[in-house]
Amino acid sequence: MRPKEKLVLIGNGMAGVRALEELLKVAPDMYAISVFGAEPCGNYNRILLSPVLSGEKSIHDIMLNDESWYADNSITLHKGREAVRIERRARLVLAADGTSEFYDRLLIATGSNPIVLPVPGHDLPGVITFRNIRDVDTMAEAARQYRHAVVIGGGLLGLEAASGLLARGMRVTVVHLMDTLMERQLDAAAGAMLHDSLARRGIQFMLGAETQEIIGKKRVQGVRFKDGREISADLVVMAVGIRPNIALAKQAGVYCERGIVVNDTMQTYDPRVYAVGECVQHRGETYGFVAPLFEQAKVCANHLAEMGFRRYQGSMASTKLKVTGIDVFSAGELTGDGKAETIVMQDAALGVYKKLIIKDNRVRGAVLYGDTMDGPWYFQLMREGSDISGMRARLLHGQAHLGNAGHGGANAVAAMSDNAEVCGCNGVTKGQIVGAIIGKKLFTLDEVRVHTKASSSCGSCTGLVEQILAMTLGGDYSAAPGEKPLCKCTDYTHDEVRGHIRERRLTSMDAVFAALKWKTPDGCPTCRPALNFYLIATWPAEAKDDLRSRHISERVHANIQKEGDYSVVPRMWGGVTSPDELRRIADVADKYRIPAMKVTGGQRIALAGVKKEDLPKVWADLGMPSGYAYGRALRSVKTCVGKAFCRFGTQDTLGMGIELEKKFWGMWGPHKVKLGVSGCPRNCAEATIKDFGVVGVESGWELHVGGNGGVKVRACDLLCKVATQEEVFEYAGAFLQLYRDEGRYLERTAQWVERIGLAHVKQRVVADAEGRKALYARLLESQKYAQVDPWAERARQGVETQEFEPLKAISDQPSAIS
Repeated sequence: MRPKEKLVLIGNGMAGVRALEELLKVAPDMYAISVFGAEPCGNYNRILLSPVLSGEKSIHDIMLNDESWYADNSITLHKGREAVRIERRARLVLAADGTSEFYDRLLIATGSNPIVLPVPGHDLPGVITFRNIRDVDTMAEAARQYRHAVVIGGGLLGLEAASGLLARGMRVTVVHLMDTLMERQLDAAAGAMLHDSLARRGIQFMLGAETQEIIGKKRVQGVRFKDGREISADLVVMAVGIRPNIALAKQAGVYCERGIVVNDTMQTYDPRVYAVGECVQHRGETYGFVAPLFEQAKVCANHLAEMGFRRYQGSMASTKLKVTGIDVFSAGELTGDGKAETIVMQDAALGVYKKLIIKDNRVRGAVLYGDTMDGPWYFQLMREGSDISGMRARLLHGQAHLGNAGHGGANAVAAMSDNAEVCGCNGVTKGQIVGAIIGKKLFTLDEVRVHTKASSSCGSCTGLVEQILAMTLGGDYSAAPGEKPLCKCTDYTHDEVRGHIRERRLTSMDAVFAALKWKTPDGCPTCRPALNFYLIATWPAEAKDDLRSRHISERVHANIQKEGDYSVVPRMWGGVTSPDELRRIADVADKYRIPAMKVTGGQRIALAGVKKEDLPKVWADLGMPSGYAYGRALRSVKTCVGKAFCRFGTQDTLGMGIELEKKFWGMWGPHKVKLGVSGCPRNCAEATIKDFGVVGVESGWELHVGGNGGVKVRACDLLCKVATQEEVFEYAGAFLQLYRDEGRYLERTAQWVERIGLAHVKQRVVADAEGRKALYARLLESQKYAQVDPWAERARQGVETQEFEPLKAISDQPSAIS
């Protein structure tokens, strides 16, 4: 075993230590680690300095990694020892007190320095910045002794400082050079509403005021402005911005511009030296919010661990601010250019303002005030470049498919009691989520899901959980940039994994694990089912369906029930049955004493309460194919009777529905798929809330896509109109294959269409005739391998018989040894 290399971290802040945490996850024994930190404590959450200032929290409450964490992970912490020199030739880091450490790899995370205005009096006692816990202690002490505070800077940090000092009992005046508060995040209208709200809470403002001098002799006494006005001050807090702290790196000859210049692996021009955090300049940009810094940390750890495949490609920033109960969100462009459109909704009485900047049918910017619940959704639309032309009419009203979860406004979230249930699927309350965020130092939605299970099932409470995160973490919370990794076993996203499977012709799970350097030898319950689908969908002839990677219901081809028994749903083509089929179903129910029979919403009959060992015999006696009611597959095609029997029917819906189901049964998808065929616009088969809906009209058929009738109700979008039955088959097949190609595992068509945009679907399925035919042909080819009835295999051919044999029966067999 090779000796451990030495890794030295300069800077004990959130970004640098996060990189260590990520490194310890993937290569815990690779390095002997030392950390230089200027402050005399462990690593704390700077985002939560504001509630410490206001007295709501203590330093203990916001500590992320106390000194025991460093000891537990064999990390040497040089606390209170600021690194003052790097000798790159000798590979040494030296502190002011003479402490030195040799390094094989060096990680610089020196953060940023607050900007101090170079005006006369800036160095007087009582003039401070707002950057660390020492500044907070100084302000708290001043609030006990003095009365008047002036905060110079009306940005995010300045307003948080003003709010905290107001809570401490001081009279606070915010001085801002611009006419709009938070002008980098808010437009004039939202800035004015923020100003009015904070003013009503007692904060005074001087906008458009330029500081000329800080007055005082032995201590600050006031502030003078260029227009001649003066105000008294016992405390002046400068919060006019930050700049990357690059002095140490520049002294060492590491190439810097505005920040320490790094590439996509967070490596500087010196290959032994990496950098992350606010001190970094990547592709010309610097970042001050936590989500991009954590993404940088993850990438850096990946390369320090010599895994070497992850890249940081920049981040789109969003801002969430919560000051004295006021909610603000902004992302992207604030005004747009001459070609951009602006849509606005404003209700001053309710304190709600929403503005979206639209260009080329994409969201380019968002400003929300008062009700910020849909901020993460708008941010997602921006990040993914989703075409919003199909949802523009309701865009300002928020994410319609969330149901009633997450639409009560942020104030409603704050007003919720701790025992209010947030996640109905898993019975998780607001208090449990808040407790986990604080107690376990959680920052992201994924971390909350892991520790509480909230938002991990149906997802309808996601918006609410994100709002609780924002409320608990304060103004610097933002959703993680970009698409998330497929699971904890890899840093690759769903789309990246699919790209590798396709481009590198990976046809087995083991091939994926080897090629993509999976972190676990056998994957996990999250990635294995996803990979199994991606493999058989991409390479239907070559890849083998891995039953071990399927949920128990898919493995035994029946839905497991809460008591451990199963429901059996035979297929009824288009919802049509016969007296013979009904007799067989009744005979089976009697013979196997099945306790319940139920007509389903998919126009089939479910037999509930079947014992597992009876399943193959039930299937054999039924003599009907599987209805796949358990699978991420085509479930059913719901029909009305159409023109065969109904006086309003315009088309043969029964024939259409039966043929659609016979063409596409057995098709596995990212999630379950349901079709509907109605014979007229009265829509008795509810076709317009199906994944693919067909509605008969006098001239042919209307085709609708992306509907959902479950927890998140969504009406379909109209795709197009066609004249013939064959066209319906072709368009349906092309749409389903496109969904199989581009949908992420467990993503319903409703979510997929909203993510990629209806315009993209129309381009691929309607406008591109050759592409449509190719998609349809690929699905038909795939169906040659998929349309094997699993019930018949197990009932008549004895496939997987061991799955249905009770353990007791197996153990009762004579031992080969005896």
